[in-house]
Amino acid sequence: MKKNRHIIREVLPDSIAEEMELEAGDEVLSINGQEIEDVFDYHYLVNDEYIELGIKKADGEEWILEIDKEYEEDLGIVFENSLMDEYRSCRNHCIFCFIDQMPPGMRETLYFKDDDSRLSFLQGNYVTLTNMSDHDIDRIIQYHLGPINISFQTTNPALRCRMLGNRFAGDIFSKVQRLYQGEIEMNGQIVLCRGINDGEELERSIRDLTAYLPYLKSVSVVPVGISKYREGLEPLELFDRESAGEVLGIIRKWQKKLYAEHGFHFIHASDEWYILAEEPIPEEDTYDGYIQLENGVGMIRLLETQIEEALDQRTSDQRVRKVSVATGKLAAPYIRQYATKIQEKFPGISVEVYEITNEFFGENITVSGLITGQDLKKQLAVCELGERLLLPCNMLRDGENVFLDDITVEELESALHTEVDVVDSEGEDFVEAVLGEHKTLTHKRRTMYEQADSSNCGTSECG
Repeated sequence: MKKNRHIIREVLPDSIAEEMELEAGDEVLSINGQEIEDVFDYHYLVNDEYIELGIKKADGEEWILEIDKEYEEDLGIVFENSLMDEYRSCRNHCIFCFIDQMPPGMRETLYFKDDDSRLSFLQGNYVTLTNMSDHDIDRIIQYHLGPINISFQTTNPALRCRMLGNRFAGDIFSKVQRLYQGEIEMNGQIVLCRGINDGEELERSIRDLTAYLPYLKSVSVVPVGISKYREGLEPLELFDRESAGEVLGIIRKWQKKLYAEHGFHFIHASDEWYILAEEPIPEEDTYDGYIQLENGVGMIRLLETQIEEALDQRTSDQRVRKVSVATGKLAAPYIRQYATKIQEKFPGISVEVYEITNEFFGENITVSGLITGQDLKKQLAVCELGERLLLPCNMLRDGENVFLDDITVEELESALHTEVDVVDSEGEDFVEAVLGEHKTLTHKRRTMYEQADSSNCGTSECG
C-alpha cells in the first residue's frame, strides 16, 4: 500500500493546532504511535481526550506533542488533501454512465469517475462496491461508519455485470451481507434502464433488497439520464408516460406491503417518475422523513411545504418588485405554482419563470443541475428579467460561481445586463429571494459536493 504524506495546508485560528505551534507545510506522521491511512483513521484516532501527535516540521525536525483536550474536540488542522489519500476511480463501464455521455472540452474534473466509498460517508456519493476490498469493509465495521450509499442497479448478478460493464460486478452481495451483519446503515439506489432492469427485474431487486432490512434504510429508483452524446454507446430508450406509470405501480405495491410490515416505505421513486407519468406528487408522509432527498426523492413536495411555511410566517404588504427565475423543464411547472402562491399574498410582486431547454446536453435532460451558462445566455437574451434573475444553486459548481461549461455568474450578468442571485435549496431561501429579503447578493452555491463530478451524475432539483 502506498504511503501518503499528510501535509498541513492551514491551521485554524484559536485552535489547538495553533497553540501547539503547528504551521502550514508541517506533516502529521502518527497519532498515538499509529500511522494514518486516510481521513477515517485521523478522525477516529483524534477523538480521544489524550493523544500523542507525531509531527514532522518543514525543516525535517520531528516532534511528539502530548495533547489533553475535550472528547471529539477538533485540532483545527486543514490538510492539503481532505481525503488524506488518493481518490479511487471507477473501474466500471456502466451502460448508463452520464460521464460517458459528455462532450469533449469541458473541465478535467468532470471526466473523473469516482467510486470511492469514503466519499459516500463524507459527501453522500453513491458507490458500486466493485473496488472495495475486505480491508475496506473491515475498517467500515471497525469504525461503525454510516450510512454508506450503494448503487445496486439490480440484484441479478449476471445483469449487474452487464449493466456495469465489469465481470466482477455481480460479486458484491457478500460485501453487503458483511455490512448488514456489522449493523452498518445503508441506503440504496437503482438507476432504471427501460427494458433492461425494470419490470420483473425491478420486482426481483426490491424483493432481494428487503432481506437487508432494517440496516438498509431506503432504496431510491431514478430514471437513467440520456444526453445527445451517446455515439458508440449501448442504445437506451427513454421512459414514457405509460412505462413510468408501470414503474410507479411496482413501487407503490411494495411501499404498501413494506409499510404494513415495517412502518416505513423503504422503496422510493424520484420526482421525475411522477412528472413523466403525469401523476400528482405524493404527500409528505410517503417519503419517510426525506431520507433520499439528495437523490431527487421528494424535493418538490418538501420545497412546496417549506414555501407554504415561509409564507405563513409573513404578513402581506404592498411591496413592489419584479424578478425572474430560470430553471429546467422538470421543475418549471412547480416553480410557477410556488411563484403564484407568493404573488397571491404579495400582489405587488411579479415573478416570471423561464423554462430552459437543455441544448447543450440535449432536450431529454430536464433537470436544472445540468443547465449550462451558454444555454442561459442564449435563451434569456431577449427575455424581460426584472430586477433580479434567480437561479437554483445546483446549476453551479460547489462553493464556486461557475456553471458546468465554465461560464461564471459574472459573465452571465454582463451578457444579460441583470444581477443574478443564486438561491439555496430551502423554501425559505426561495421566498426571501423573490421578496428581496436576501441581505447580500449570492453568487455561489454552498459547498457540499459536485454531483456532476461523480459517476452517478446528479439529477436532483434545487428549486
